[in-house]
Amino acid sequence: MLPLERERFLDALRAVLGVAHVLHQPQDLAPYLTDWRKRYTGQALAVVLPGETAQVAAVVQLCALHGVGVVPQGGNTGLVGGATPDDRGEQIVLSTRRLNRIRSIDPAAGVLVAEAGCVLADVQQAADAQGMLFPLSLAAEGSCTIGGNLSTNAGGTAVLRYGNARDLCLGLEVVTAQGEVLDALNLLRKNNTGYSLRDLYVGAEGTLGIITAAALKLFPRPTAQITALAAVQDVAAAIALLGRAQSRLGCSLTGFELMSAHSLQLVQHHFPQMSLPFDLPSAWCVLLESSEVEGESQGRARLEALLEAAMEDGQIVTATVAQSLAQSRALWHLRESIPLAQAQEGLNIKHDIGVPLSRMVAFVESTAELVTQALPGARLVVFGHLGDGNLHYNVQAPQGADAARFLADHQTLCNRIVHDAAVACGGTFSAEHGVGQLKRDELQRYGNPVAVAQMRAIKRALDPRGLMNPGKLLPGEPPH
Repeated sequence: MLPLERERFLDALRAVLGVAHVLHQPQDLAPYLTDWRKRYTGQALAVVLPGETAQVAAVVQLCALHGVGVVPQGGNTGLVGGATPDDRGEQIVLSTRRLNRIRSIDPAAGVLVAEAGCVLADVQQAADAQGMLFPLSLAAEGSCTIGGNLSTNAGGTAVLRYGNARDLCLGLEVVTAQGEVLDALNLLRKNNTGYSLRDLYVGAEGTLGIITAAALKLFPRPTAQITALAAVQDVAAAIALLGRAQSRLGCSLTGFELMSAHSLQLVQHHFPQMSLPFDLPSAWCVLLESSEVEGESQGRARLEALLEAAMEDGQIVTATVAQSLAQSRALWHLRESIPLAQAQEGLNIKHDIGVPLSRMVAFVESTAELVTQALPGARLVVFGHLGDGNLHYNVQAPQGADAARFLADHQTLCNRIVHDAAVACGGTFSAEHGVGQLKRDELQRYGNPVAVAQMRAIKRALDPRGLMNPGKLLPGEPPH
């Protein structure tokens, strides 16, 4: 874009949003240009902060007029570079942080309408104030936003009971690539009137349009949530315990997280104020949570009976049940601090794989052998949502090695080993983090060719000029 055209474009943005909400100085742009993992840093013509859907539509219309790509950004907590512009400085970042209103809550219908920039924790609190539950929960919930959660079809720790973000969404408001407002804020549980446009935009990572608001499902708030930590000898024992828990607890089982002993040791090393309730007697731990509607005493008795029976049968080595909300939060904090401990330890090779539970033991055992043979001294930091078959199978550099050099030299080989193994087991290379720019080549390698072709056709139909989050998700898409 020529300098004169650039200034005209910026002036037009200022006329729509006001001078204060069009950022273009380097120091103002900087916080929006690097992803959370610090893997990608781009450049941008400007960062814009619309405060209402009409302003989003007006901005997109201006971008369409001038041929400028739009990179939507919520809390900037993504792990695949999906909200970072490229390095040409010819795109804008559209931050949704000012689209942060709870528009309505209907406890009787179990529906909350939130704008895309609402922080997930604020939505949880708004539901709680009405005696309801919005169950989407993940480590970044204090900073991630609803728009980003939906754009990546976020998973988190309660998928086992409530499903992914898509399952928690009834309808959407979206600004299309042409700057039109699609009002599909369906508030009904049943509405069978043609194509599910919601499902096109959820998980599309902003490549088809910009989500500006969503109608979200609420659930009755549990009367008690009971948390336990159990040590198990191996993954096979963890899966056996999962089956027992599902049989005994039914739909009240809301969380079942697997953590390697090494991942917890990493937390203790970098955050020594956090302590485990027992010495690690085995290679793995499981974090279980039961959400009860019958009362805490009944739920606690059921969970304790489950653990006692599992211990008698040798499925677990030792276990503890949280006796208070503070203890429960402390156990969850151990789990949620694993990614932070990894970041403190240094750059690492992250994987977000999904594998059928029937193949999980074979995957973990064979992949560990392959990785350690190919990368002697590499440390496996494995944890995740075993209940739904999703593991974060991360690989840390050998102790004392240059982490950045390890990442640069070995990421491609490590990805091939881990992703080949997951796909060979009938799994996926991306269970909940999305594709972004990090995994576009993986979609080309592992994606079903017919499915990828259909995705390209949808992209061309809805965004023929390729202005919506260009260079993300679809392999080989030219930047705009």
